Amino acid sequence: MEFQELGLHSNINKAIKDQKYKHPTDIQKKAIPIILAKQDVLGSAQTGTGKTAAFALPIIHHLIHQNIDQKKRKVKALVVTPTRELAIQIDENFKAYSKYTNIKNTVIYGGVSQGTQTKILQSGVDILIATPGRLLDLMGQGFISLSDISYFVLDEADRMLDMGFINDIKKILNELPKERQSLFFSATMPKNILDLSNKILRNPKMVAAHKISTVAQTIQQFIYYTNKQSKKELLLYILKNQDIKQILIFSRTKHGADRIVRHLTKNKIKALAIHGDKSQNQRQRALTSFKNNELRALVATDIAARGIDINALSYVLNYDVPNEAETYVHRIGRCGRAGKDGVSISICEPEENIYINAIEKLTKQKISIIEKNPFKQTDKPMNAKQKKEFEKEKNRKKQEFFANRKKR
Repeated sequence: MEFQELGLHSNINKAIKDQKYKHPTDIQKKAIPIILAKQDVLGSAQTGTGKTAAFALPIIHHLIHQNIDQKKRKVKALVVTPTRELAIQIDENFKAYSKYTNIKNTVIYGGVSQGTQTKILQSGVDILIATPGRLLDLMGQGFISLSDISYFVLDEADRMLDMGFINDIKKILNELPKERQSLFFSATMPKNILDLSNKILRNPKMVAAHKISTVAQTIQQFIYYTNKQSKKELLLYILKNQDIKQILIFSRTKHGADRIVRHLTKNKIKALAIHGDKSQNQRQRALTSFKNNELRALVATDIAARGIDINALSYVLNYDVPNEAETYVHRIGRCGRAGKDGVSISICEPEENIYINAIEKLTKQKISIIEKNPFKQTDKPMNAKQKKEFEKEKNRKKQEFFANRKKR
């Protein structure tokens, strides 16, 4: 099937051709006809499957056929998404897809001055992409009204709930018109997500482009078993491979991400970190530098990395194995996107062995072990009793540290 067969407006097909899209992905083939028929959608698709185009293209199609008053533009379509990076990415996609139309879109998010954003809003837009906090803030100030919304998209719903946005989402829902088309997309569908979808959607059609929590077939998965103290040197050993032109590295914590960057920089590997303690400008500069091939490594925490969409990114590395198996699926989904090949590498210390077992159980795939490894795992993971003693001692030292600091 080709995009022209989906029944989209000719100006959209022209923009699609500019993007060099030839054939719709699975989620696009399934979702676009339903959205064009103005039915609600409950969509499940892993990252890198072309989900944004699946809802953006038919929304633009609908708006082209509406008589938009260009002098008094009102927000007709709202896309709510959890992170700034993802919001910016979606905004860029809408701009590209509506290139040959008179439709205007903009994005709002926190962490930056609102002046530029409110100025654009006051000039009038048709499509608004927003993170929940800034959206509610500007609604409260009177800059945004949702009374004319015809199309509502809640994207990355599972991450939205993980980040504690449930109350914000409920407030937004209360302001939306009852007569609207609603599109709900999530990579996973646990019970709390389904419960939320029931409050948003009316007689939805369910579309799934994959089995929930599976890994794209285009991604090869590898693992190095090592010891905690050897991770830094093993990372440098891996990066000796000159085929790895660029790599996205995941750290469990913000401080850990900064430590990895310092270590790489010290060893003359260009790297920057993106995480919640970085300003929006810092994060965007780092991401832009990475996209422009000015960095070899971008180190990210999970929340900051959601929505990173880098064309032809081939390598992802888990410096810390995530303790949630579904997080692993999201992480490695940053590579091997849109049918391209990708390689996932994980560095596993003894205490993380249990997480690998959970990942393999969830994905029903075995991760290939790299035997050629000068830093092989020798330590044994702690048993339950040892873990309890370790935590007890760690807490004692922590209390002792704060007690001594108060005395100073």
